[in-house]
Amino acid sequence: MESIESALNRESESLGQQVRSAVIWRSGSQIVAQLVQWAATFLVIRILAPADYGLFAMAQVILVLLNMLNGYGLASGLIQQKDVTDHQVRQLFGMLILVNVALAAAQMLLAPVAAAYYRQPIVADMLHVQALIYLTTPFIALSYALLSRTMDFRRQAKVNIIASMASASAALGGAMAGLGVWTLVIAPIVLFSFRAVGMTMAANSLMWPSFDFRGAGHLARYGGVMAAGQLFWFFESQADVFIAGRSFDPHLLGIYTTSLFLTQIFVAKIVPPLNEVAFSAYARIQHDHDAVAHAFARSIRIIMVAALPFYLGLAATAEPLVLTMLGDKWREAVPVVRLLAFAMPFMTMQVLLAPACDARGRPGISVRNGATGAVLLTGAYLFGVHWGVMGLAWSWLAAYPLYLAISLWRSLPVIGVRPRALFDAILPPAIAATGMAIIVVAVDDVLPTMPIAARLGCLVAVGAVIYFGWLATFSRALLGDIAGMVRRRPLAVA
Repeated sequence: MESIESALNRESESLGQQVRSAVIWRSGSQIVAQLVQWAATFLVIRILAPADYGLFAMAQVILVLLNMLNGYGLASGLIQQKDVTDHQVRQLFGMLILVNVALAAAQMLLAPVAAAYYRQPIVADMLHVQALIYLTTPFIALSYALLSRTMDFRRQAKVNIIASMASASAALGGAMAGLGVWTLVIAPIVLFSFRAVGMTMAANSLMWPSFDFRGAGHLARYGGVMAAGQLFWFFESQADVFIAGRSFDPHLLGIYTTSLFLTQIFVAKIVPPLNEVAFSAYARIQHDHDAVAHAFARSIRIIMVAALPFYLGLAATAEPLVLTMLGDKWREAVPVVRLLAFAMPFMTMQVLLAPACDARGRPGISVRNGATGAVLLTGAYLFGVHWGVMGLAWSWLAAYPLYLAISLWRSLPVIGVRPRALFDAILPPAIAATGMAIIVVAVDDVLPTMPIAARLGCLVAVGAVIYFGWLATFSRALLGDIAGMVRRRPLAVA
């Protein structure tokens, strides 16, 4: 008869393989999808004007605010539950429909208010059209919950790639057709529409919703707490645009928001799919304190190996990168990109905390962290906006380290990771990335005159050699851990 220990080891290895497969499919598909979207995005940025992105950012404040309440917290509650019935799934679908219909109506009502606040009438028209996105959300969120419960990210990956290709085609077509800011409105609608149809087919989740919510209080409570945390995240992520939109003209706001887009590519596009996998994995092992702690420390180490060289390399190559990718009309963004890049490692660490705390059944930790960030960052933005775009950039660098320190103080005891273990996980890539950035800046100073794209290519090549050479010399175990994951060695989850 098989021993209990053997059975547990086999179950742990099975989960580890699921996690590895989920990471590869979810993050790999995200990279493919983002490569498609980025190629189109950078072409579109070169065609459109900074003012178009400023107007779009104004409308996004309302859209992001309401999307924080779109029911994904309810879906997370379904993922977190151990056992789920068909009736509970139909109840979730009913909740998602009611919530998103209400949000669409709210956006229609808020549209003229937003336009008056920004003194830009076109913002109201944009928000009216963007309300269509809420019609797709119930189908996407329900399918996401069902597939994530089984950690089936393969089918999600295929849908995301197809949707990204459709959205990128719409964006590029709209820009070339001279649609201006409406290009930025149409592309997300295409993206969400394709995702809704594709995810529903992938999860086979087309069903009649139930509007009898008796017995679904736990879902509503869990979703409500997570929505509260997301609402605070809105203040963290959109307060700067809300404040600056009143003080800056669309051109300057476009410079600022596009600089944010560049510096947040990793944390906004690469980290979220990893967090989705992490939440599902943590939820499976939520009652094993040591396993959650081990998995969290390992994920931090692997993610920061990629994040730190990205951010510090971005700071070191800001000028050739902006001029190559965006064009000379975006030259004003160079110092903003350079400064914001130094704040992004703190933001990346911050967003990695929530999945572990939420999966441990402590979403209130994320809510309190979000409230702290909302207060600190909003205060910093209100102060920094008086010094223009650079003042806002300095606000990030001033407020985020303090925000992260407070969040770690609250979160690490819940996750079970000691500060020293976290420090040890981050130190090797931090040293390697810092050395890389210093050498890249020195090389840039002595490079002869050459085309800007060639200059960027030389600096990227030098940075890659220095960074990986440093890790290969001083952190071979870390590279071996990452290589083992790629070669499909079983991942330890405990």
